[in-house]
Amino acid sequence: MTLLNDLRTRRRRLGVAAACTGLLAALLTAVPAAATPDPGDGPAVQQKVSEGARAEAAAAIADGEIPGQDEIVHSDNIEHLTNIPKDALPGTNSDLAFQGKYAFSGNYDGFRIFDISNPKSPSTVAQVLCPGSQNDISVSGDLLFLSTDSSRSDSSCNSTTQPVTEKSSWEGMKVFDISDKANPKYVAAVETACGSHTHTLVPERKNVYIYVSSYSPNAAYPDCQPPHDGISVIKVPRKTPEKAAIVSFPVLFPGEGPDGGGNPGSPTNPGVSKTTGCHDITVLPSKDLAAGACMGDGILFSIKDPEHPKVIDQVQDNVNFAFWHSATFNQKANKVVFTDELGGGGAATCNAATGPDKGADGIYDIVGKGDKRKLVFRSYYKIPRHQADTENCVAHNGSLIPVKGKDIMVQAWYQGGVSVWDFTDSSKPKEIAYFERGPLDTQVLRGGGSWSAYYYNGYIYSNDIAKGFDVLKLSDRRTDPAKRVRLHELNVQTQPDYFD
Repeated sequence: MTLLNDLRTRRRRLGVAAACTGLLAALLTAVPAAATPDPGDGPAVQQKVSEGARAEAAAAIADGEIPGQDEIVHSDNIEHLTNIPKDALPGTNSDLAFQGKYAFSGNYDGFRIFDISNPKSPSTVAQVLCPGSQNDISVSGDLLFLSTDSSRSDSSCNSTTQPVTEKSSWEGMKVFDISDKANPKYVAAVETACGSHTHTLVPERKNVYIYVSSYSPNAAYPDCQPPHDGISVIKVPRKTPEKAAIVSFPVLFPGEGPDGGGNPGSPTNPGVSKTTGCHDITVLPSKDLAAGACMGDGILFSIKDPEHPKVIDQVQDNVNFAFWHSATFNQKANKVVFTDELGGGGAATCNAATGPDKGADGIYDIVGKGDKRKLVFRSYYKIPRHQADTENCVAHNGSLIPVKGKDIMVQAWYQGGVSVWDFTDSSKPKEIAYFERGPLDTQVLRGGGSWSAYYYNGYIYSNDIAKGFDVLKLSDRRTDPAKRVRLHELNVQTQPDYFD
């Protein structure tokens, strides 16, 4: 392991060259499972790069400018406690959720439950085989929720891929009972228009509301017709989750014509995604607020009535943002960090050729009061370490680190690793810690790296697409106060009030 004993910016030359209700989920144990992982659900994992880019990567490793293949490097205030490789679920690792002493790890083939009571040595409690990308995951009480955004033959955990043009195909939300963590039970399925790429919980005492984000309608898709300028809202009664059902479909981008409203994308705005729904939504229930990252638009909306959210403000960045991917509020709810997933997470964009403003975070202040609040752009943040052209790298999922009076977050950057950065000054964000691995490959671009990196009860947990589950310990006077903040449950897209 190599330790980088300072936080000097590493600027490199790289990149300047060319189920049915009541179904019991199949638990993977020592016995064979009833279904098999379906590689058809996975993303493209390999792309050719130029001979020059391969030579550049090799030279940068030889010169010590970037870590060697699979080599781990980190700032001296980060300690890598452990890595748990993927086991029975070989698919792409995705999002994370937490409850008590457990971490829940999404995977395109299902989900895995870890006991993290000893963060240095997590143990596997259960592995559930239930293919259906992305298997975006969250938990609330005795319920676990999974998003399915790939066309399946049915809603069961034994389903197979099926063309989206077939009316019988299924995509949507799955609900599991996790009252027994070792034996999750599949209890409900709700089909949603255009599937469920991600979802966000708005928990109440008796019910859990789910905001389902999905996009890319097509006239040839029977269950995903244009325009698709809203979100599905599902109501799940906690005591009778089998009665889960859609209760509304609020239109967030009203407009004339077959395509509705929102950013028109190319050719009007070259290189920008057309808005046909939302990719991800973060809610701040304590403030009745939500922020939506919706392809070509960023929005701020009120969730005082959770079944009927109301848009307050809408912004676009047609110069540097290609795809509005996710959002994070600061604790005071006077800022939002939006991420731009340039290249869809499968491209090498953390290089000099791409520059510091694309594939980055956009920091927006929230000014004004009530329904007159506005999102005002302040600056961009991007990791200051260029990556090889064989490394997919772009801004991705992160969470606040709860330090009173400061705005600090930890964030995943795929093969760019994990970055801890301070945006207390919205106009001058700066990195204060990092962790990364060298390229998975120096000959081709293979998809990998940290999908999600979240702070939970004193530790950073990262779900690496290819390498598995990492646990990091951050020791820094600027973040140490966060260790006193303890949560019983954390779904990052449902931001808690850490200091209430």
